[in-house]
Amino acid sequence: MSSKYVKRAERFRNDPAVHYNCAQAVIAAFAAECGISEGKAYQLGSHFGGGMKMAATCGAITGALMVIGMLGGGDDAYRRFMEAMKAGHDGLTNCGDLLKKNADAGGSKKEHCDGMVCEAVENVAKVMGLSLS
Repeated sequence: MSSKYVKRAERFRNDPAVHYNCAQAVIAAFAAECGISEGKAYQLGSHFGGGMKMAATCGAITGALMVIGMLGGGDDAYRRFMEAMKAGHDGLTNCGDLLKKNADAGGSKKEHCDGMVCEAVENVAKVMGLSLS
């Protein structure tokens, strides 16, 4: 069963009217908990999708780190989150590297990115001790 945060992120990723990049979807999933509007979350993450628009650090990861910071998470939360994300992806965190690995395995970009968003959202909830229901 998906958490309420994953359901929110999926809603943003699949919004037919507005495209939410990976960072925007992660931040928007936690907007209420961070004390910001969904619109502000959209603005905040606007330049972090696609690995900061240059295949650098994955947008789902950067969005998640912004959320962890807004929720008051310190270095321990950062480390636990990053360990969890790296564990599932052979230590890779850059968008370009993750997408190449996915393409080499025959995966679709949309499914991969949606998966990264959901994984990042779940890991934020876990490291921050948020209720999943």
